[in-house]
Amino acid sequence: MMRAFSSVTSVAAPLLENAIDTDVIFPARFLLLMDRDGLGQYAFKERRSNTSAPFILDTPPYDKAEILVTGETFGTGSSREQAVWAIAGLGIRVVIARSFGEIFENNCFKNGVLAITLADAAMAAVERAAIAGEPVTVDLETQKVLVANGEAFAFDVDPARRTALLKGLDEVGLILELHEQDIAAFEAKRSETAPWLAIDPARLAAVAADDTV
Repeated sequence: MMRAFSSVTSVAAPLLENAIDTDVIFPARFLLLMDRDGLGQYAFKERRSNTSAPFILDTPPYDKAEILVTGETFGTGSSREQAVWAIAGLGIRVVIARSFGEIFENNCFKNGVLAITLADAAMAAVERAAIAGEPVTVDLETQKVLVANGEAFAFDVDPARRTALLKGLDEVGLILELHEQDIAAFEAKRSETAPWLAIDPARLAAVAADDTV
């Protein structure tokens, strides 16, 4: 199970650059780290190590941001899933971009991060709100982004992905949610046509208890 997503209200960190690739988001030298927990400390590591130019996500109030606003082709490059794990580890729950790297976008939804693209006028309004440090609300129920002056901008999201985020379902959970009846029907038919494939709990327990096997 993932953390369910309904709506988020937060300042939106403006990282208004194009073509930020996954090596910038999560440098390759950290790929040997196997534990997903704690990867947020390595997100944008090279940028954050530059003390002469404080990184936006380390600068108040954006150090508490749950929304990241960025430019075109965000997350292009290597397919490393750790890039999403890392930004999620920073507390980012929504990325609003002009466009995404396809694999990165898919990885966002697989890991409970909502990836949104907006048309130019809507994107410009959200960018202005982000730069001003104003709160932005992203509501997945209504599929709208709302800014402080009352404007609301609709966004599209695949229905299956929307369901998964709203219910906090991972890929297995989503399959069970959408196809529970189909799975039950298949298992019932298999039990009729190939009963030898069914696992008998009593026989399994007997085999497990028999130390001569």
